[in-house]
Amino acid sequence: MSEPVTGTPVAGASSDSRFGALREQLADAATAFADSPDALTGILAGLVDDVDHALGEELEIFPVCHHSPSSALAMARRLRDKQPKVIYLELCEDMQPLLTELRNCELPVALQAFASDLDGFPAGSGPLSVIAPITEASAEYQAIAYALETPGVELLLVDRSTDHVFQWQSDDRTEPAAPADGDDEAARQDQQDQAGGEDDEKALHGDAVGVGIGDLRPGFAELEAYLLHHGKVRHWSEWWDQYVEQPLIGADHDTYRQVMVMIGSLFRRLRPSDAARRDRDEDRERYMWTRMREHLAASGADPADCLYVCGAFHAASRVEQFGVRSTAPFEITARTGTKWRYGLIPSSHSAIEAQFGLAGGTVSIAASTWQKALTGSKVTPYRLAGQQGGRKSSARKPKAAARPATGGGGTAGTVSDDRLSGFLAAPSRPGELDEAELRGWSVDIVRLARRNGYLASTADAIAIFETAVLLAGMRNRRRPTPYDFADAAVTCIEKDVVPGRRDVRRLCEIMFGGDRIGRVGYDALPPLARDVYDRLAPLGLDPKRRTVQRALLDLHGQPELRPCSDLLWMLRRLLPPEVVRPIMGERRLGEQSVQESWDVAIGRHQRSIIELGYEGVTIEQVLEQRLRRAAWDPQATAAHALAAVEDSLLFLQNRRLTDELGARAVQLLAAERTADGAPEVLQRIRQLLAYYRTSGEPELPAWCQDFVSTGYAHYCTLLPTAFVDDETGLRQVAAMLGFLMTMESVAMALGCDRTQLELAVRQSHPEAPAKIALHWAAQSQLGQLPLAELRDRCADLLASPLTVGAFPHYLSGFVQALEPVPTLAPFVVEVLSAAFGQLPDPVLLPWLPTLITTLREQAGELVPILVREAGRTFPASLPALDSWTPPWAAVAHTATPGDDAGPAAEAARYAMSGPAPELLAEYPLTAVAVADLLDCAADPVGVTADGQAVGLGPADGGSGNAGGDPAVADLLERFPASAAGVAAHVGLVPAAG
Repeated sequence: MSEPVTGTPVAGASSDSRFGALREQLADAATAFADSPDALTGILAGLVDDVDHALGEELEIFPVCHHSPSSALAMARRLRDKQPKVIYLELCEDMQPLLTELRNCELPVALQAFASDLDGFPAGSGPLSVIAPITEASAEYQAIAYALETPGVELLLVDRSTDHVFQWQSDDRTEPAAPADGDDEAARQDQQDQAGGEDDEKALHGDAVGVGIGDLRPGFAELEAYLLHHGKVRHWSEWWDQYVEQPLIGADHDTYRQVMVMIGSLFRRLRPSDAARRDRDEDRERYMWTRMREHLAASGADPADCLYVCGAFHAASRVEQFGVRSTAPFEITARTGTKWRYGLIPSSHSAIEAQFGLAGGTVSIAASTWQKALTGSKVTPYRLAGQQGGRKSSARKPKAAARPATGGGGTAGTVSDDRLSGFLAAPSRPGELDEAELRGWSVDIVRLARRNGYLASTADAIAIFETAVLLAGMRNRRRPTPYDFADAAVTCIEKDVVPGRRDVRRLCEIMFGGDRIGRVGYDALPPLARDVYDRLAPLGLDPKRRTVQRALLDLHGQPELRPCSDLLWMLRRLLPPEVVRPIMGERRLGEQSVQESWDVAIGRHQRSIIELGYEGVTIEQVLEQRLRRAAWDPQATAAHALAAVEDSLLFLQNRRLTDELGARAVQLLAAERTADGAPEVLQRIRQLLAYYRTSGEPELPAWCQDFVSTGYAHYCTLLPTAFVDDETGLRQVAAMLGFLMTMESVAMALGCDRTQLELAVRQSHPEAPAKIALHWAAQSQLGQLPLAELRDRCADLLASPLTVGAFPHYLSGFVQALEPVPTLAPFVVEVLSAAFGQLPDPVLLPWLPTLITTLREQAGELVPILVREAGRTFPASLPALDSWTPPWAAVAHTATPGDDAGPAAEAARYAMSGPAPELLAEYPLTAVAVADLLDCAADPVGVTADGQAVGLGPADGGSGNAGGDPAVADLLERFPASAAGVAAHVGLVPAAG
C-alpha cells in the first residue's frame, strides 16, 4: 500500500535540535496505539525527516495548495518580508510568455496550450490541450503579480513543457484525461456529490488537461474515508477547509511551511503503489530541479535571493536531483515536432471545480475566505497594474536592504523552531459565532431564492440561521462554516420541487461568488478573435456581454451588412451550434437570404473563438484548412469530399480550392470498393450539378465532368456484386442505379457508353425479394422488361400463396426504385391498389404491419412521392369514387388479347394522370411542333382529356419538318426563340442560331 521513498533521510544535530521532541512523541504514540509499531514509527518519523529535509535546503521552498486562500495569504506575507529577486514557479515552462497578458484579463482565466496538427503523437489523439487556471485567491497569482510589477525581479517557470505533459502520459487514450498535476487522483467522486451548476460554466475548459500547483488529496482511499468520518464532513474539500485552511489563515511563515510539507509528505507516503505514476511525479521533480540549477549556473544568482514555489507534494521530494548542490544528472528529452499554440481562455469557479474534481462551491468559498482574510488582516495583496475586475496594483517596490536576518523570518537553510508540535496538539479553533455574517448570509440566500422562483420568506431566513447554528453544534463547531450554511439552506428552503434550473445548493454557490466568470480582454485575444470582433462591430453587438444577443440583418436595405452575414455563417460552420444560431434565413447553393436574424452568444463562448485563433489568422484560413483536412483525412470518403466542395462554394467562393477538393472527390470515388456512401454521393452531386447549371457558367467544371464519368464506370462495375451482396443494403443499390440513370445524359455527353449499364443490369442476379423488385424496375427503365410483363409478374406474386407473404419486401424494392426510375410511380400505385383490392383480409392483415415497418425503415423519404401520385390518380370526392374507373383498368380493357396494347395505350400509361392530358388535348399542335423539330413526328400521338390516346397523323406527310402544316409553320414563326432554344438544347444547331 505504501511505497518506499527514495533518498536518505537527513539526520544529525539539526534534526535532534529542531524536531527531536516531536519524533519521540510520535514514536511513543505508535508504540501505544499501533498493532505494528515499527511500520507506523517509520512512517511518522519519515514525515518529520521530510519536513526537516525540505526546510534545510539552501534554496527556500514555498509549499502551496492550488486555489488556497491560506497559501495566497502566506505567499503575500512572505514576498513582502523576503523580497526575492528570482522566483521559480511550478508551471509549464513554455507558458511563460502568456503571463504578461494577464493584465488584459478579468480573473479567473486559464493559460492554455493547444495543438491540432500533431507530429510525434499517436494518430487520432488530437487535438491536445493543457490549461492552468489562475484565480486571484491563489499563491501563483501573488507570485506572478509580484514578479511582473516589481522591477529587477525575474520569474521563471520550471515545470515540464506542455509537450512533455503528453509525452509522459499513459498510452491508453481511452481513459478520461486526468489532471496533469502529480498530486491529484483521476477518479473524483466529489463531482457526483455536487447538487448542480451551470453546464456552460463547467465546460469552459472543455476536455483540456488541467495543471495546478499543489493539489493535496490523499491517494489512500481508506485514509480519506477515515478523515471524513471522524471530521464529520461529507467530502474532502470541506475537511480541508475546516482543519487546514482555517487554522493556517493566520499562521506565521514557519508554521505554514512545516505544516504544508508535512501534509505533502503524508499524502506522498500513503498512496497506492503505482510505479508509472510515481515515476512521472519524480521525473517532474527532477525536471524542475535541473532547470533551477541550470538557471542558477547561467545567471550567477544567489540561492538565498531565490524562492521556489511548488506544490506541497513536491516539496517533500527525495529524488537524488533534489537541492541546488546536487550533482545527479537528468536528461531532459527533446520535444516532438508538434506546433503548440498559446493563449488565454476564460475560466470560472465551476469550471475549476469540475476540472480538479473539487466539491461544488469549493473555489467560491475559497474566494469568499480570501476576501474576508484580507479585510481582517493587514496584508495587502499584489495585483497586476490595470487588472480588469480588480483594484489598482498595490505592489511595493523592494527596499534596498529589506532582507531579514536569520531567525524568526524562517530563512532557508537556518534552524527554525519546531512549530509542528504546537499545531498538531492544538484543537481546531474556527472562531466564535459571527451573528452579523450569518444573518447576512441568511437574508441574501432568501432574496436570491425568491428571485429564482422559490416561495421563501423572512421566516425561512430565521429558520436557516437557527438551523446553521444547530448543525455546527452537532458537528462540534462553534461557528457555522459555509458548508453548514448550505446544508441549512437546503433543509429550510428546498422542498420536493425545484422551480427553476438552479437548486438551493447552487444558489449558495452563486451567493459566495460561484457565478464569477473570467474574461479575456481584447488586447490579449489572438488575431483571429480580434478580427471577428472587428468584423461584427457593424451589428452593434457587445462582446463583453455573456447573454444571448439578437442581431437583425436587412441585407436588401443594408447591403453593407453582407460581410457580417458571411462571417456569421462561417462561424456557424466552425463553432458549436450554441455560439451563433440562425433564427431566420438560410444559406444553400444558389440561394441567399434577403433578411436574417441571429442569436449570438460570443461573450459566453469566448473560449471557442480563442481556440479558433490557434488554427489560423483569419476565419477563412481556418475554414480552408479544415476543409482540406476533412478531404485528405485517411478515413475520408467521396461523400466527405463532396461536402467539403459544397462548403467551399457556400462560404469561400475559392475556385482553386473547390477544384482541388473536387479532384480529391474523384480520387476517393475511384478508390471505393463498396457502395456504402452512394446515397449521400448521389444527393450531393445532384445538388452541385443543379448549382452549376443555374450559375451561368458555360460548362461544368472539369472535376465535375470527371466525377460523373468516373462514377458511371465505377458504379457499373460494382452493380452486379452489390445486387447479390448481403452486406450492401437496398438503399445503396437504389442510389447506385439512381446515379447511373439520372446522370446518364451527362455521362453520354462525356463519352460514356450506355452498353456498360445494360450489361451490368443483365449480369445482376439478385436473390433478396426487395433487390429483385429493384432489378425489375431497372430492366423496365432500360427496355429489357416490358411494363406488361412486369405487371404480370406482380400479379403472379399476389396470386401465389408461397410469395404473397414476401410481397411487402417486393413493394419496398419498387418504392426504392422511385429514386432511379421516377416514372414508375403510377405503376407502384397500381400495384398497391391491386393488392389492397384483391387480397382477402386473412392474407392482407398479417403482412400489413410488415409493409408499414418496411416502408418506414427503408423508404420513408420516398413514400410522399407515392402519396402525391395517388392524390393525382384517385378522385378527390367520395361520390366520384363510386363511378371512377382506374386508368390502368381502362387501358387493359382497350388492349386486345395478344397485343402489347399498342403505342396509344403505352402513351396513355405514362400520361394518364395529372394536368398533362388536359394540356395536350387543349394544345395538340404545340406537341406536334416540338416532336417534328426533334425529327420524331412521323406518327404523333395525343391524349384526350379522358385519358384516351388519339393519333394526330403525320405532321407533314412524313417529310420530317413542320413545313407541311400551316399551323405548325405559323407557330414556329411566331415563337422562333423557343424553337431555337429547344434545338440548341438537343444539339441540333448552335445556341447563337
